[in-house]
Amino acid sequence: MKILVCISNVPDTTSKITFTNDNTAFNTAGVQFIINPYDEIALSKAVELAEGGKGTVTVINVGDASTDATIRKALAIGADNAVRINAVPRDAWFVANQIAQYAKDNAFDLILTGRESIDYNGAQVGAIVGELLHIPSVSIAKKVDIAGDAVTVEREIEGGKEVLTAKLPIVIGTAEGVAEPKIPNMRGIMSARTKPLDVLEPSAIDVLEHIVSYETPAPRGTVKLVDAAEVEKLVSLLHDEAKVI
Repeated sequence: MKILVCISNVPDTTSKITFTNDNTAFNTAGVQFIINPYDEIALSKAVELAEGGKGTVTVINVGDASTDATIRKALAIGADNAVRINAVPRDAWFVANQIAQYAKDNAFDLILTGRESIDYNGAQVGAIVGELLHIPSVSIAKKVDIAGDAVTVEREIEGGKEVLTAKLPIVIGTAEGVAEPKIPNMRGIMSARTKPLDVLEPSAIDVLEHIVSYETPAPRGTVKLVDAAEVEKLVSLLHDEAKVI
């Protein structure tokens, strides 16, 4: 089974987010980048499925050379080889088209993504890739089982669970529970240095949108503390100032 795992290079959640160029571009200065955590779950599941010679795992990233360290970590976790599409990932449409083109040329049985990236939280790429390749796509998968070419996916829905069945090839967006994230060991880290990382130039894709500006959330307001014995005062504040009752 040939498995393709799509990984994003995202800011660590502890990083302070600022913008440049009149708030039209993300400021990367001093920011630590990591593999998108949901993509790491997808990668761990792929490695698990391929164990024992049952398949191969390729990771793909759309990004410039600054993402190579993140890609090497994916190789250390257990991917067999990697591909970087040499372009800044301007939006989900652009990224999905680059991934779909590579997948089309290399006939993968299974394409895994995280449910969303933690920077933009768009949750669009997996579905667009499936549409471009004319194959099924399922997102927010909590459990994935594969037997032959039969796929069973369990996902959470409001009030319960949904179990879907499909045939390979398929695109699946993984969530927590699909697999435990794997920590690279020393052997994996050393072998990652020599595993193939191919850099390909991007396909030309029409620009359908552009960023007008970003803005950070408004600063949090001050907090008023009310003594537990002053219930009437609390009710008055909630009614007159907060206007929630």
